[in-house]
Amino acid sequence: MRVDAAEIAAARHQVAPEVVAALETAAVRIEAFHTRQLPQNLDYVDDDGIGLGQRWRPIAAVGLYVPGGRAAYPSSLLMNAIPARVAGVSRRVMVTPTPDGRVNPLILAAAEIAGIDEIYRIGGAQAVAALAYGTATVPKVDKVVGPGNTYVAEAKRQVYGRVGIDSIAGPSEVLIVADGNNDPSWTAIDLLSQAEHDDLAQAILITDDAAFADRVAASVDDWLATLPRREIAGAAWENYGAIIVVPDLSAALPLVDRLAPEHLQLAIDDAAAFAEQVNHAGAIFVGRHVPEAVGDYVAGPNHVLPTDRTARFSSGLGTLDFMKRITWVACDADGLARIGPAATTLARAEGLDAHGLSIWTRLNAADR
Repeated sequence: MRVDAAEIAAARHQVAPEVVAALETAAVRIEAFHTRQLPQNLDYVDDDGIGLGQRWRPIAAVGLYVPGGRAAYPSSLLMNAIPARVAGVSRRVMVTPTPDGRVNPLILAAAEIAGIDEIYRIGGAQAVAALAYGTATVPKVDKVVGPGNTYVAEAKRQVYGRVGIDSIAGPSEVLIVADGNNDPSWTAIDLLSQAEHDDLAQAILITDDAAFADRVAASVDDWLATLPRREIAGAAWENYGAIIVVPDLSAALPLVDRLAPEHLQLAIDDAAAFAEQVNHAGAIFVGRHVPEAVGDYVAGPNHVLPTDRTARFSSGLGTLDFMKRITWVACDADGLARIGPAATTLARAEGLDAHGLSIWTRLNAADR
């Protein structure tokens, strides 16, 4: 069940050199961005003489689920594995389904680049269960991350609490705010780049130019005829795609925050100023030359993002998702004398006498 080191090492030579080079470029950029997310410890003494602080520590073991069904997505492996490595997670375990018993060399090459050497040929809900509960073959982990089908998502939901999870991801989505100064062909293929993920994906355009909207709609049809995944993309566009025309772009802002999209593209003049006003989005792509697809691969920030309007209260995957903070308090007798009486009063008010007595006995001892 476990993939041996020789198979992992050999995979690189089974992948086209230019693809390996692209994976390495992506890995370098992902690592650079996530290294900048590393937090600082906190250590200070307050005015009452109480030492206070917090220390960040990595999670000990993380399981990475990597899909192996319709297609191989090494970029998702990099986006999950590299932040865990940057955070200092010492044990990073990958599981992936192998219907024919063979792991896709592209996935293994990405795993090697990301520094993963513990890989198991197991997929589906049972892989999530193995990671969460442990088996004779797969030692349990502390957190499970990575995308999967509806069964994998439900398994992650059910094991949450026994282990941590990243999120319950829904279908991919993009919201594009664009004016009439764009090439409609660019905007159309940007919409379809999300629609081709699966037939439940959502792609929405908001524009203040009705003529541009018509040109984009026509260009979508033109592009669809050329795409290998046109059936999937076409179904998504038919059922979940939309073009919304607003009187002016200022009217787009409340719609953006209402939708809280996973991906937000701003192909407008002064896109940076618009982006500053957005409160709810997983990731924002600022400017006409930043298609969301560049964020899927080589930009650097993570492409594992909140979907289904969960950007209202959650964020994309990052280094902190593989770390935990421990707060600490240091206090001597003088410090306890300053803050202890208030704590004792509150304990009594809550009816927790032992709490109050644990402080009161020390205060009295200081008086004797």
